[in-house]
Amino acid sequence: MARFSDVIGQDAIKEHLQNAISLGKVSHAYIINGERNAGKEFIAKLFAMTLQCEKKGIEPCQECHSCRQALSENQPDIIRLVHEKPNTIGVEDIRSQINNDMAIKPYSSPYKIYIISEAEKMTVQAQNALLKTLEEPPEYGIIMILTSSLETLLPTVQSRCVILNVRPVADELVKKYLMETMQIPDYKAEVCTAFARGNIGRARMLASSEEFEKVKEEALILLKNINGMEIAEIVSAIKKINEYQLDVSDYLDILAIWYRDVLLFKAMNDVNHLIFRQEIQYIKKVAARSSYEGIEKVLEALDKAKVRLAANVNFDLTMELMLLTIQENS
Repeated sequence: MARFSDVIGQDAIKEHLQNAISLGKVSHAYIINGERNAGKEFIAKLFAMTLQCEKKGIEPCQECHSCRQALSENQPDIIRLVHEKPNTIGVEDIRSQINNDMAIKPYSSPYKIYIISEAEKMTVQAQNALLKTLEEPPEYGIIMILTSSLETLLPTVQSRCVILNVRPVADELVKKYLMETMQIPDYKAEVCTAFARGNIGRARMLASSEEFEKVKEEALILLKNINGMEIAEIVSAIKKINEYQLDVSDYLDILAIWYRDVLLFKAMNDVNHLIFRQEIQYIKKVAARSSYEGIEKVLEALDKAKVRLAANVNFDLTMELMLLTIQENS
């Protein structure tokens, strides 16, 4: 099913879009800004479906010809921009698929709706080409620009669009969704919720990822044994991290959440608020032998490693420094 009620959280965006439809005040251009997997695509698809729906309501009926076409991604007046270069949306992509195409009236619907995913990949020239259409769009033209990095869009582009920011979803809503909709058990839902940081798509992906489970298990084995490991074993553990397709920041998040649990248990001696409750015997041991200062040093080292990796500092060196800091302070 695809209804606005299926969007978890994001009440402000839902209200804005449904009000625009019911009052007939739909803008010719929207920017939906938010993290990857945060639901931007789903919101854009819903809005486009609803606008083209033959029942003219504030939810897509999902039964009319247009809705059925949209659900199968064959609605001729809902156009998704495609680009041959994986990391770049060029000026020709914009000219051929939007500027020139928009001059042709809708095939069978009241609007022609263009969805630009990963809009942060647009070159400056592509954005300037788009600007011409944003300045003088035909009455039936609507452009939806989806981005995970608003600051990469030119101020002139931003000023001609309604900007909708996808906010992090409350943890209790994420956990409820995983448990009720995906039938994920309580303990696993808690771990995925902690890693998702309010991103519902990320939570869903982690909950169904076998690789995430493997990475989590590898990380926990390392954390339980790091105190007695030799440098060669640490280097071997680093190489193992590189085998996984998952982003290395997920691995670092696992380590950080473990040490936050250690810090929390040391301060409160309470199991109830821990994410890795099932590992309480090991958490107790680390909490007993580590100082508050040592745990803070570990958490700082994990943050530094993330910054260094984002700046393309050598992976092996970054991870070795981080793991040695963990070893010294655990």
